Amino acid sequence: MTTPSAPVDPLPRLASTIDEMTDQLRRISAELRTLGPVTQVIPRASGAPQDGQAPAPVEPAPRPEQPTPPAWPTAGSPQAGQPTPTGQQIGVHPPPGGGYPPPGASYPSATGAYGNPYQPQFGPPPGFPPPGHLQPGFPPPMPPLPPRPSLWERLGRDGAGARALGWAGGAVTLLGVLFLLILAVQRGYLGPLPRTLLGAALSAVLIGLALRLHRTEASRGGSYALAATGFAGLYLDVMAATALYDYLPAGAGLTAGLLVVGGGLTLAHRWNTEVFAVFVILGGALCAPVLTAGMTTMLLGFMLVLQLAASGVQLARSWQVLALVGGLPPAFTALLAVLLAKTGHGVSASTALTFALLSTAVAVVVGTITAVRRPDDLAAMAMVVIGTAPALVAPLLTGRPGTVLIPAATAVVLIGVLVLHRTGSLQVGTRFAATAGVTGLLAAFQATIAATNGYTQALVLLAETVLLALLADRLRSRSVLIAGAVFGLIGLLGALTTVLPVRFSALPPVTEPTIGRLVAVLGTALLLAAAVAALSGVAYRLGAIAGPAGNAPMWAVTVLIVLYAVTSTLVAVGLLISPDRAGFLVGHVLVTVSWTVAALVLLLRGVNVATLRVAGFVLVAAALAKLVLFDLASLDGFARVAAFLLAGLVLLGAGTRYARLVATADDTQKG
Repeated sequence: MTTPSAPVDPLPRLASTIDEMTDQLRRISAELRTLGPVTQVIPRASGAPQDGQAPAPVEPAPRPEQPTPPAWPTAGSPQAGQPTPTGQQIGVHPPPGGGYPPPGASYPSATGAYGNPYQPQFGPPPGFPPPGHLQPGFPPPMPPLPPRPSLWERLGRDGAGARALGWAGGAVTLLGVLFLLILAVQRGYLGPLPRTLLGAALSAVLIGLALRLHRTEASRGGSYALAATGFAGLYLDVMAATALYDYLPAGAGLTAGLLVVGGGLTLAHRWNTEVFAVFVILGGALCAPVLTAGMTTMLLGFMLVLQLAASGVQLARSWQVLALVGGLPPAFTALLAVLLAKTGHGVSASTALTFALLSTAVAVVVGTITAVRRPDDLAAMAMVVIGTAPALVAPLLTGRPGTVLIPAATAVVLIGVLVLHRTGSLQVGTRFAATAGVTGLLAAFQATIAATNGYTQALVLLAETVLLALLADRLRSRSVLIAGAVFGLIGLLGALTTVLPVRFSALPPVTEPTIGRLVAVLGTALLLAAAVAALSGVAYRLGAIAGPAGNAPMWAVTVLIVLYAVTSTLVAVGLLISPDRAGFLVGHVLVTVSWTVAALVLLLRGVNVATLRVAGFVLVAAALAKLVLFDLASLDGFARVAAFLLAGLVLLGAGTRYARLVATADDTQKG
């Protein structure tokens, strides 16, 4: 008989197993601390120490003076700073030579100092590319904007102080010359001729010194001031000799002034300084009225020559400010000449008119040439706008033909610039072409207003609206489309106040309308419907407005205007048949039937188009509302019967046909 063994307690055995695992973990930890971080797996040699034995000491290699740059981890490798199962640490490299530092030592950082051995000492953060490397899709960093220099920094630059002192010295010198001349006149030291010759000699000396100083780089700042002072003295001397002492007639004085302007512009072109050129032009423009003693023909000619001289230099040097400054004096002088001639002062009306047209022609030509050389130049655009003003004011001096022909010719030229640019024949820049086109349309509007009145004014404006809409579609130009919309709005307001008032379509005529009035109503209403339809269609094609689903209010207004135009047209047709109440009733019967037919067409065309379908139902509702609210109260007798019968038959036919089309469409979708 076998004696049963005593039960074995498992707790002491489990405690023994835990102790063995703890000792083994301690040995592994000690070995890892001895080896330190490594970059590759080192195979155990045959003579390597076994578990539990101390490893052989390793001689540390000398530290490098410059650390080796880190290698960027490849795809799938551990992130920088994270140890691998073998102890390798990505982003940390041991010194070259194959040795390792003793336990507890750390690797040198990017600056050569010792830090944490378990942190990457150099290299980019995890997840970022190394320095100097750009990943696809990341733009290069933008360089920081340099700070704007302060006033003191600008004054401290080389030559800035010299220029400031030179200009201040020139101004003081010029005042000194003036005071000297005044004192000489008061004391009687010098006669008129010596004073004039002395002023010319002093100005020539100053210009000569400026030419000599400009040869060296360090003295150029003062040379500009000396030259400006010399030319100012020449201007004063010419004015004194012409207007004060009468040594020179006005023509000779202007010739001398032109010589001064030419010399100054030549010097400015040679020195490549726009400020000096602007000073010369302004000086000549301010001196000219003094030389001619008011508004004369010689003054007008001087201003044109001045503009041409400035244009040559600004085209050669591409100076925008000079281009604008050269165009302002002729335009201002032309406007002033026209206004003075209108009041009976200054030059004659024919002379002022001729100069105004010449000034505008020169401004448009020079501005266009400038835009060809410098597309979308702001100065060129300003020259065209400002230079056109005299031509638009010049009709004040003419009769009826001139008030139409002058702005019409201006409009043709400027709109022609836009058309030539859009067709590729003239490269002047988009903004310049748009500016010229808008200015030309303004001139065309002025010509239209001057040529028409009463009923014909709205008629012509609406006709021009249709033409502008077609031109905008042809040129793909939104600016022309906007101009057409402005023309159309003015034409609509004119039509509602004159030829197409609401009472014409709502009330029967009190007196018999004339054939001319009815023809004007008929033409204006048709042009109104065509203009609104053309503007809406072109705006939709150019992307200026969304479709009916995206911009329902805009299209609703369009439909209402078209319905009003159609109503006025049909009422005019009825009155042409019979210019009395009977004709008015016939017209409204036609209106009701036309609305119903239009609704039928929209419904039949819109079986699969939600927009047309909704528009058809809205028009049906409008036709029914007109039947109940207007026809039932206004029409009587046969007209009322005809309106209801015809509208009812059309609606019945529309309902039957629409139901059949809907059923066919459903069967097609199910099939």
